[in-house]
Amino acid sequence: MTIVEVETLLQDSILSIRAIEILNDGSLAFAANNGAFGLYNPIKQSWMTSKQELDSLNLHFRAVAHTSSDFFMLSIESPACLFKTGDTGKMELVYRENHPKAFYDAMTFWNDKEGIAIGDPTENCMSIIVTRDGGNTWNKISCSILPKLNEGEAAFAASNSNIAVVGDKTWVATGGKAGRVLYSPDKGKSWEIYNTPIIQGLETTGIYSIDFYDELNGFAIGGDYTTPDNNTANKIKTIDGGKTWKLVEENQSPSYRSCVKYIPNRGGKELVAIGFKGLDFSSDSGNSWEHLSDESFYTIRFLNDSTAYAGGSGRISKLIFRE
Repeated sequence: MTIVEVETLLQDSILSIRAIEILNDGSLAFAANNGAFGLYNPIKQSWMTSKQELDSLNLHFRAVAHTSSDFFMLSIESPACLFKTGDTGKMELVYRENHPKAFYDAMTFWNDKEGIAIGDPTENCMSIIVTRDGGNTWNKISCSILPKLNEGEAAFAASNSNIAVVGDKTWVATGGKAGRVLYSPDKGKSWEIYNTPIIQGLETTGIYSIDFYDELNGFAIGGDYTTPDNNTANKIKTIDGGKTWKLVEENQSPSYRSCVKYIPNRGGKELVAIGFKGLDFSSDSGNSWEHLSDESFYTIRFLNDSTAYAGGSGRISKLIFRE
């Protein structure tokens, strides 16, 4: 039996926090709505918070990432605005996309030079931008080398976790009228797409979060946030690198969840799923789950195998897992 202790670190009722990132020094960064972003120093137990302004835009961030030297945050909706920490101490705008359909969902880095962000389609493929120079410049991948999407297929900006990377390999989860997984073996240079049995067919159904423990073992979760107690076909796993997926715990808890993560250093056996309806734990690679808490969050990141941070509506908390 595992229990979780929840300690609130930041509380602000106007914030919706779906994007958090643990930096290399162990500090915690976030970006949210109303242009808000900040950094938590766990040694001093102190926050530095700020508001990103650009023209008269009301920036809403749901995607963040980091390298060993920089922090990045990317806004949803048009214009899509991607900022990085600059040499002046202020965030600098390094990418802007003005397409009326622009809506970016998540981003991450493969290494200190190469990173990726994904968004909803502006044409008939996912919007995917990459950097090869440490985030100074970003370029959009042509639809000519990306898989064609089905009508109504897109992605969700629910927890900055519908991209997973292991080494050079990348998996991107979709939702909406389809729930599939795009796969790149070479850091975004070439792509394939695989079907999954996740619930799909509506704008609000599909995969909300995907994680891989290694190159073969992955797990994805989602459902439909408008019917959050429905647990039909919302949990899937793969043991062959994402080529094939199977349903697990069909019609069993947990129901809709917005983020799933493997607990580090547990051999791919232990996972935590989190959402606004609570937090759940698996000790057998996702085949069965137990409900740990009704605490409401959107997203989670692990510092180590017993400590995590979670962001949600109006707060960021520290989670301690104990046997």
